[in-house]
Amino acid sequence: MTEPTAFTSPELARARADRPTTWSGWARSRRRAVADRLRGGDLGLLPVLAGLVVIWVVMQILNPIFLSSANLTNLALESVPVGIIALGVVCVLLVGQIDLSVGSISGLSAAVLAVLFVDRGLPPWVAVTASLVLAALIGWFYAQVHNRIGVPSFVITLGGLLGFLGVQLWILGPKGSINLPFDSGLVAFAQLQFLPPWLAYTLVVVGAAALYATGAAHAAERRRAGLAATPRRLLAGRSLALVAGLGAAVWYLNRDRGVGWMFVFFLALVLVLHYVLSRTSFGKSMYAVGGNMEAARRAGVNVKAVLTAAFVLCTTLACVGGILSASRLAAANQSSGGGDVNLNAIAAAVIGGTSLFGGRGTAFAALLGVLVIQSISSGLTLLNLDSAYRFMVTGGVLLLAVSLDAVARRSRVSHGRA
Repeated sequence: MTEPTAFTSPELARARADRPTTWSGWARSRRRAVADRLRGGDLGLLPVLAGLVVIWVVMQILNPIFLSSANLTNLALESVPVGIIALGVVCVLLVGQIDLSVGSISGLSAAVLAVLFVDRGLPPWVAVTASLVLAALIGWFYAQVHNRIGVPSFVITLGGLLGFLGVQLWILGPKGSINLPFDSGLVAFAQLQFLPPWLAYTLVVVGAAALYATGAAHAAERRRAGLAATPRRLLAGRSLALVAGLGAAVWYLNRDRGVGWMFVFFLALVLVLHYVLSRTSFGKSMYAVGGNMEAARRAGVNVKAVLTAAFVLCTTLACVGGILSASRLAAANQSSGGGDVNLNAIAAAVIGGTSLFGGRGTAFAALLGVLVIQSISSGLTLLNLDSAYRFMVTGGVLLLAVSLDAVARRSRVSHGRA
């Protein structure tokens, strides 16, 4: 028997021996893998998808207007600002940290934008750039305090929540509110601009083609390594299903105003972050740091740099969400970023499946989580129920999501997959 070499390790030899050679064999291996993951507590996006379906069915039964094209168009647009902030929260949760100041940072960014654009008369792109730079510097400052002094992120960002709320009020001054011009590009982007139908369908086809291309490239890479790979016809079927599903959604939304550019922008951010987290070394480093910081450090990961990047991403995305929120309302005021914005952003990330313990979650968690929260809000509003019920229902859903995460984590520990 030949000795294993660097190119033929025992693990790789077993993987090649177990590689399915037929479609039925591949299907059986995939079913076993999915069953093993579920038994091991790796639930993925399944709970939030099931919850979203239940919420939509219940709300539609209680009020037939809920799933109308007009209401779904509004729901999609209203989800964007908080959803983008939740994307940033996903980044810090993945590395095992927390940012409690995202609401205050979004409000501060809206105030800086309004003052520079309206009061100082600067071009919109200059005001937006200044807000983004300020938010990135705040994230960098958080990281330095955490990395160099060792202050927990909970305390740092709690101080930021209070401090930057004060800065926001100081910047707005006695007026307390600044209206953005309705004819500005920012307001038009957030309120009035929708994709023409032909472009919406084109993007659906392009997205499905990109899904097939990336899947085929990944499968080819696995085949070259002698590992099991997804069959091409399954990749094609998956892309066709995506075309059918998204095409039907676009058709339905086009019965009203269509797909808003702001929602497309949100989806693009989700896809970019998903690619970064799943296909780059930086993304793998984020999961490693959140899973076990000391093990990541010993493996050669620059933990401080990864934490810095996570905080900067979080505050920058909070700034983007704050700017879009102000553009949607055509105003920045003392309540911008206040109320339930902060808690909804964090809740969306957690409800979407991002673990509070670090190391687990995806960019799609922000998208699905904010759709759950916004669906609850929209449905209860259509039922003319008081906002108290919305807070109670959202809190219950959040508690359920965290409980599922804790139970799944215990299951992963018992199966040696934590």
